[in-house]
Amino acid sequence: MRRRDLLAALFFTGCSSAPKPVAEKKPVEPVTGLHALYQMYSHARSWAQDIKILSYASIDISEVKPEPGKAPAWQVVFASESLGLKRAYTFSVYDASVTLRQGMFPDAPSTLTDANRAFLIAAVKTDTDQAWETALKHGEEYNRKNPNIPISYTLELGRNINDPVWRVIWGADATASAYSGLIDASTGAYLGTLF
Repeated sequence: MRRRDLLAALFFTGCSSAPKPVAEKKPVEPVTGLHALYQMYSHARSWAQDIKILSYASIDISEVKPEPGKAPAWQVVFASESLGLKRAYTFSVYDASVTLRQGMFPDAPSTLTDANRAFLIAAVKTDTDQAWETALKHGEEYNRKNPNIPISYTLELGRNINDPVWRVIWGADATASAYSGLIDASTGAYLGTLF
């Protein structure tokens, strides 16, 4: 076989091979509140060893399909009494914008003024998927009548108890909500309904 014929055969053989299939991208999945909180807590301990949680909330991203008890992004505000500072950390499973990117990102620290509302992460024993199930048992009728309302979550120290409380909110946030369930984040007990 002459060299020119060999090159032509190799060229046509290479051209006739089937294209490789493109791997299908797996859809981004939201995560539970404790999953994201533990990630941020581990990272924030390099900033301060004595961190406590001041507040915690889910963030909705329209491009990520919602799942009960989960959210695509979360933001926590940690407090350090030894430093006299608080600092927000954000965790996201999706690049939603310039300010809400996939991964974990801290904001700049600011002055701590409300340390008495902070609590230890060890007090949070109930995850958001469990909080959702508990809230749904008590809010089943409201949920059935309002099936397309987004569900959001907040976590902060309770007003009447000395434990952190999950607030399962039917709505984008507490101010726009007509219905919320309160769950003790330590015990998982249902504490009441806010209308």
